[in-house]
Formats: sequence, structure tokens, C-alpha cells
Amino acid sequence: MSAVYGDFESTMDELRVVARYAAKSAAEVLLVFEEAVPGDPRPRAALDAAWEFADGAKRTRLQRVASLDAHRAAREAGTETARLAARAAGDAASAAYLHPIARATQVGHILRAAASAARIAELNADGDPGAGEALIEKARQRATPELIAVLSRYPLAPTAGNRVAQLMSALDASLRACG
Repeated sequence: MSAVYGDFESTMDELRVVARYAAKSAAEVLLVFEEAVPGDPRPRAALDAAWEFADGAKRTRLQRVASLDAHRAAREAGTETARLAARAAGDAASAAYLHPIARATQVGHILRAAASAARIAELNADGDPGAGEALIEKARQRATPELIAVLSRYPLAPTAGNRVAQLMSALDASLRACG
């Protein structure tokens, strides 16, 4: 089944590849949120919804609602690391709704969870950029040819002054160099 409402077609299998990739990054940092905000189930529910879709379930309202809830949890979190972890989980759930529209902003659905995990690693290492770069390399190695093919349909990741955007741009460039 293809989604044809944009600049190109995307299959559900391709969306599952993207969701799986984002979910792996979010899973690496979910405990950061859960330790900072015990008792808030929203990011875990978003990650569970992402895995459900990635593992073959139909794309439903569950992923959309869980993503929005995780992003709300991110806004309410008291630390940057907790915010980034919750946002990564929300990004994983929203990957099911990656639009086939050639806009750089869509790249966030593919790569922002990995970039957020890398930023968390930096913050946990007293700002050491080497810690983030190591996670970006790990995310690059985890990327499949199918993921890179999907990514290549989009313009380069948007560049911005914040560190997550910089890490996302670095990951984007390294993945495109592999493809």
C-alpha cells in the first residue's frame, strides 16, 4: 500500500523502516525521561505505539495521539535531557505519518530522535561533543539501505543554531554520503 498525496510515493513498509529506526534511538534514552519524571507514561506509550506500527500493525490514530501526548510531556519536563527523551519517543510514534512531501522539515521525522539521543549523551558527558558524535556514528551504522533511500527523497535536514539540529544535519550528511 502506497501513500500518494505528495511529491512521491511512500509504502507502509518504508514508513515502518523509518519508525523502527526512530524507535531504536528513542528506546536508548527513554529511561532518562522516566527517571526524571516517574509516573508519566506518555513517552513510553508513544514508543510502544511506534514499535507496534514498526512491527506490522496498521497505522492508526494511536500513533498520532501518542506522539502528541509525548510531545506534551516533553514541554512539561523539567530538564533538557528529559524533554529530549520524551520528544524522541514522540518523534518515533509520528514517524508513521512521515509525509511524502519534499520538505526539509520532514527529515526530522526520520533523524531527530537519533539527534536528540546524541544531544542527551553530550549533556550527560558535561557537554562533551565527542559523546554526541559517537551516538551519531552509531545511528549512521544502524541505518539500513532502505532508510537511506527514503531519506534521499527529501532535501537536506534544516540547519539551525541549536545543537540537536546541528547533530541532525551531521547525521543527514553522513547517511547521504553512504547512499
